[in-house]
Amino acid sequence: MTTTKTIAFVLYPGLTTLDFVGPLQVISGLQGLGLGFEAVTVAAARRPLPTDSPVSVTASHTFEQVPAPYGLIVPGGGAPTFAALADEQLTGYVRQAAQDAEVVGSVCTGSLILGAAGLLEGREAVTHWAAMPMLRAFGATPVSRRWVADGRVLTAAGVAAGIDMALHLVTELVGEDAARTIQAAIEYDPQPPLGPIDWDRVDRAFMESVIRSAAEKGLADHPELLARLATADGARSVSP
Repeated sequence: MTTTKTIAFVLYPGLTTLDFVGPLQVISGLQGLGLGFEAVTVAAARRPLPTDSPVSVTASHTFEQVPAPYGLIVPGGGAPTFAALADEQLTGYVRQAAQDAEVVGSVCTGSLILGAAGLLEGREAVTHWAAMPMLRAFGATPVSRRWVADGRVLTAAGVAAGIDMALHLVTELVGEDAARTIQAAIEYDPQPPLGPIDWDRVDRAFMESVIRSAAEKGLADHPELLARLATADGARSVSP
């Protein structure tokens, strides 16, 4: 009897929609191809959760219903993600579910949640470019790549990078042919109208100030954790 392997996407209030919808679409392709995997979403309760866009999401399962998934992926966001760093129910689930998981992943600032759960100590990792130094607060080494694989832990850079990471994960799990099939099915062939990001023209200071403000807002009631992030953020030497 073949056992279906479950990859759980962790939901919480205020997350960035594309952080989980992009990779969720990719991983759901494994189920559609009958390759022995299923994608589910998990949250503390099955009720509508706000996101950072005008849409709410409801998890398919509660944390209790998926205690030991094969894989776990945590999306990121702004101030609500920083608030989630201090959510013991959320970080406790991530920590417990990751214990026996074969794959633990994150997208964007979701890597900071992995860090708060104690899963990045001594590992290389990536997050949104404006938050990269904050990874050091959790014992991680920031690495500027589209995604970073360190053992069973996969972290993706900001937002859309989650799709790239998910296609890489599919390749690792079932092979390149399936990954190419899914990529073609979702027609993932980026051709942005303005071309690739011109990093020399990016207003880094502005975006970094946005991230700092998000941290201050999300962790206003947790000054010790905020100070920990601020100390790590103070020594900026990482850029895309």
